Amino acid sequence: MLFIACRGNQKTEKKPIKQAEENTLFVELNENEFKNAKIKIANPEKKELNALLKVNGYTDVPPQNLISISAVMGGYLKYTHLIPGMKVRKGEKLATLEDAKFVVLQENYLTAKVKLAQLEKEFARQTELNQSKATSDKILEQVRSEYFTQKIIVQSLNEQLKLLNVNPEQLTENNISREVYLYAPANGYVTKVNVNIGKYVQPSEVLFELVDPTDIHIRLAVFEKDIDKIYIGQKFIAYTNKNNKSYPCDIVFIGKELNKDRSLDVHCHCEDLDKNIIPGEYITAEIAVKTTISGMALPEEAVLHFEGKEYVFIETAKYKYEMTEVETGLQQGGYTEVKLNEKLKENSLVVVRGAYSLLMKLKNTEEE
Repeated sequence: MLFIACRGNQKTEKKPIKQAEENTLFVELNENEFKNAKIKIANPEKKELNALLKVNGYTDVPPQNLISISAVMGGYLKYTHLIPGMKVRKGEKLATLEDAKFVVLQENYLTAKVKLAQLEKEFARQTELNQSKATSDKILEQVRSEYFTQKIIVQSLNEQLKLLNVNPEQLTENNISREVYLYAPANGYVTKVNVNIGKYVQPSEVLFELVDPTDIHIRLAVFEKDIDKIYIGQKFIAYTNKNNKSYPCDIVFIGKELNKDRSLDVHCHCEDLDKNIIPGEYITAEIAVKTTISGMALPEEAVLHFEGKEYVFIETAKYKYEMTEVETGLQQGGYTEVKLNEKLKENSLVVVRGAYSLLMKLKNTEEE
């Protein structure tokens, strides 16, 4: 019984993958296994690889493209149709406000215009009388002062009405209104609606926020240790989480103040950035830094990461492969730099597709 128990324990014990000399492992396939694994063989290629600096960031818009809509004068919000995400066009009516102050302002303007017309006639009459010395210079100066003071009042009220989007030239006693309107100053979409109908809003209160997406750029966070690797005008590739599409960009401005996490804001421009991308969207970027290395490279799929090391499979005979540890370097464009050694040479036939299947075959064989 003791003998049988010992043999039973031996069957369940997993054997480690056998490791031959020079840190090399072996696997052999039959013809069917070779076809199923879809093995592809190729030699290492000589390529020029740039060191890649991988950083993260997000899409952003410059301050001039962020628009806050406020009321110049306080009033009650009578109507708005806006909801966050809605697109608006320049000149589109965004909201209606009403208040008695709007009526008073229009009344003051029209009254001031009437008085100005009277003073203008009086000033002309006193000027004519003064020329014949029928009136004194003092009376003329007094009328002149009243006339020009009234002109200032009318012009001031004129500008106040324009701030309320009321056209002074078209205002008459027949179209005085208690309502004023807010219009979109640019094309864009609504990001915030901070009011509701019936609420009284103050002049300092932001009612709506709009974003003009015509100049979306990218803000990257580059850490302190990598600052010396970037420069204005440097080209790079950016990616979003929406799809695998890449966007060529360039660095246009590098910040001069470190953030709390010891990173620096780097502002970048992308000529063909998707217009459906919204501010705040996550971005990853790959920046090719100045270091350029000319060396041997293999497709990334050919290099296996196993137990903390890197390996490739080298064909030694038909359907027979040798798993050899390699030293890797730069990665760029789907290729990985590999250092040649006693086993891996320029003319070596390396498995560039199906290497993972060979690794599984090797593990399963050694565990049986």
